[in-house]
Amino acid sequence: MENHGAGSLKLEDQIKFTKLFINGEFVDSVSGKTFKTYDPRTGEAIADVAEGDAADVDLAVKAAREAFDHGRWPRITAHERGRLMNKFADLVEQHADELAVLDSLDAGKLLSSGKAIDLPHCIHILRYYAGAADKIHGETLKLGGEYQGYTLLEPIGVVGHIIPWNFPSTMFFLKVSPALAAGCTMVIKPAEQTPLSALYYAHLAKQAGIPDGVINVVNGFGATAGATLSSHMNVDKISFTGSTETGRKVMEAAAKSNLKTVSLELGGKSPLIIFDDADVDMAVALARVATFFNKAEICVAGSRVYVQEGIYDEFVEKAAEAAKSWKTGDPFDPTVQQGPQIDKSQFEKVLRYVELGKQEGATLVTGGKACGEKGFYIEPTIFTDVKVKPCMATQRPTFMYLFLPSTLASDAFHLQEDMKIFQDEIFGPVMSLMKFKTIEEVIDKANSTKYGLAAGVVTKDLNIANRISRSVRAGTIWINCYFAFDPGCPFGGFKMSGFGRDLGMHAVEKYMQVKSVVTPLYSSPWL
Repeated sequence: MENHGAGSLKLEDQIKFTKLFINGEFVDSVSGKTFKTYDPRTGEAIADVAEGDAADVDLAVKAAREAFDHGRWPRITAHERGRLMNKFADLVEQHADELAVLDSLDAGKLLSSGKAIDLPHCIHILRYYAGAADKIHGETLKLGGEYQGYTLLEPIGVVGHIIPWNFPSTMFFLKVSPALAAGCTMVIKPAEQTPLSALYYAHLAKQAGIPDGVINVVNGFGATAGATLSSHMNVDKISFTGSTETGRKVMEAAAKSNLKTVSLELGGKSPLIIFDDADVDMAVALARVATFFNKAEICVAGSRVYVQEGIYDEFVEKAAEAAKSWKTGDPFDPTVQQGPQIDKSQFEKVLRYVELGKQEGATLVTGGKACGEKGFYIEPTIFTDVKVKPCMATQRPTFMYLFLPSTLASDAFHLQEDMKIFQDEIFGPVMSLMKFKTIEEVIDKANSTKYGLAAGVVTKDLNIANRISRSVRAGTIWINCYFAFDPGCPFGGFKMSGFGRDLGMHAVEKYMQVKSVVTPLYSSPWL
């Protein structure tokens, strides 16, 4: 079987590592069990991967615990940690083309995007935190009485990383890089749908000279490997990215075990708000990317698109044309803009939401069907005519009253979207369009969700941009842009989109403990 656009290598030549990686070695699972990983282009199995469960997680945690309690990584100089991380980044860069192919095979991601966006971003993240490693420090404290004090920032210990399937490489480095810089050791459980690139990264980390036991990778399923990692008594922290439902289970498991700290980056249903003064063609292009990029398998997808009434009809017409021109097909084809959904389960879920939208009375403007003879491809889909209903205003943030007319601020009701396609995170290429009149109305609508991960605003008016960015409850607000990520810019959510921040120095802080040290200025009277 040949890979379209992947060169002359056969498929089996692309996949080099399929075992577990524990204490610097690739090993079979204790049970000897394996599971299949599938190519979403065809639905066919591409490899048998070792299936880790509780016994394997125990071994991996033991290796990480030993490496933290007695190993070199937390004890070498921060400069040396940074040097090894930069060497790791060099190796990722050397193998970037192979790694992009693995994520295209495993996740249906566009090879062109993997090479141009994902892998360069991974390398950038790793090098950012390599540079941050020797810039982690405490502070001196001015204390009352005849005492002085200072704080130490110390690595939190053994970290469990649970990684989603939509961005296998990016999420690997989003979590691993700051934890490495902090001096932690770790056990990584990649999503069962996409284990291949994580195993390759473990191999490259060893080649770079990162000590055995610092990075361990246990492939497996959430109910076994993930649950064991979350509840393990010798794990000091869990960092999880995935659904809100699973995030709640992770948090419960952590609380019921050793009260380990948890950071969660969960679901989203992000609003993209487009005002009358926007350039319609630019707004359409931005909305198309915001909704359909990575086949909409992205937590910050701008799938709730609010368009002010003055340009609404023109926008709908042009958005439909743009969606129809969005090419869906083989992710190895450089002309394709949208690959297949990750697997059959996700494919069927998206199609169920399309049918639900029609049943609830929304108007299907374009798309809404599966496409292709095999694989998990879905047409880019747009709905209009979404119903609303009044709902008690329990979620309006206090500071919003500064921005709203008194009559609106005192109103006990606000509008909440009624339809499931507007409220639920579909994680598929479905755009829902809503018309609005006033800025007060759209702020209320944008906040009428349990999520708060991101939002976008398109306007030429700085006053509008500032008001929206202050009033919408989301962790990231993009103004006249979307998906503008940078290693130095913190990322995370409000409300049920989670807590804790990835990226920026905030991410390092969540892998650290603060220790206060107090000494007398003079000889202690008790000595």
